[in-house]
Amino acid sequence: MKNLVVLAIIITLLNSCKDQKRYIPDLTEFQKKLNSSFKDVTKSPLSKNDRLDFISLDFFDFDSSYVVKAVLTPYSNDSIFDMKTNTDRMHTYNKYGKIKFNLCETSIELNVYKDQELTNNQIDNDELFLPFYDNTNGITTYSGGRYIDLKVGKDSIIYIDFNRAYNPYCVYNYKFSCPIVPSDNYIAFDIKAGVKDYSKK
Repeated sequence: MKNLVVLAIIITLLNSCKDQKRYIPDLTEFQKKLNSSFKDVTKSPLSKNDRLDFISLDFFDFDSSYVVKAVLTPYSNDSIFDMKTNTDRMHTYNKYGKIKFNLCETSIELNVYKDQELTNNQIDNDELFLPFYDNTNGITTYSGGRYIDLKVGKDSIIYIDFNRAYNPYCVYNYKFSCPIVPSDNYIAFDIKAGVKDYSKK
């Protein structure tokens, strides 16, 4: 009888642990690195309590069809402007150029930007900022759109991996000031790749 009681307790504990577990699928290196940064006290946008409870961001499954080759056409003149954010703070960008690519049998053109504040502090800044909206916003992804970091490529060719699309930090913590995606950077269908919307577990 005593053995049966012990066995019942063990089964109960195992089931309890199982209920608390959250399944994490195989992740890409980018996804693992992003999760790691969210656990790191020096990098994470999460509050202390949220960070302690953090297990993993929610991602769409990796899909190679969302890795595309784009042609970059820089604008002839610098277009320095203050991009609005979700707070009163403005962030200075250079509307650097237009990228053109095909995705889901659709020709798309979007603007890419250079962080002017970053450029002012570096001799050679090859980083580009691609903010975008799509039809998943407000459903499976953050309503305010997502971002992708790019680099200026050789021969005006840039590879865009939408599997690396991530949320603004203000999604995780209201203390952050995040650029608002310009309205002309809208993709008129679902981009089921990258990071999904965030909800506390």
